[in-house]
Amino acid sequence: MDDGAGRSPVEQARELVNRAWTLRSATMASPPATRTEEAGARVRQCLSEAVALCRAAGADPELVAALGKLGHAEEDAGRDDAALACREEAVAVARRAGHPVPLAHAVRHLGDLHRKAGRLAAAEACYAEALALYGRQKEPPALDYANALRPMAILKESLGRAGEARILWRRARALYGAVPVEAGVAECTERLARLG
Repeated sequence: MDDGAGRSPVEQARELVNRAWTLRSATMASPPATRTEEAGARVRQCLSEAVALCRAAGADPELVAALGKLGHAEEDAGRDDAALACREEAVAVARRAGHPVPLAHAVRHLGDLHRKAGRLAAAEACYAEALALYGRQKEPPALDYANALRPMAILKESLGRAGEARILWRRARALYGAVPVEAGVAECTERLARLG
């Protein structure tokens, strides 16, 4: 690692996040058999350093983003407890900072971890909060909003609440279409067809 001479801690943190995410992207694009624990450890190390720099600088928006990326990396490594800790801290910091869109993003990702772990009531509460936060925005980011509708629709389906799921899938499909994200539109269309 370089010494960061002449750059602020926040600039150093951003560089570490970018370096880690580039390495993660390259690692995830390689065949699973060739992925190494060492690469994942390097990603987590860079992100951990970025988190520490952001904490020390009191840079809440950057800290939320770095914690979110670290949460992804921990989840990649199957370290769900560490991922949960990152996600919970990201939500707490975003809530303290009072920025609704980053909070919605962080809460949605926390919901995903809860759903993956079978904590469905906690997941539903997170998704409901994220959707409410996006819904209150004059112009919510379409992709982020669609990405929050999607897991709530999946959850509603798994709970046997097909009518609610249909509404969510339709809303997500419209937003994915506006972006446009063809894979998102296709998934929504397929799910709606299956629900009848």
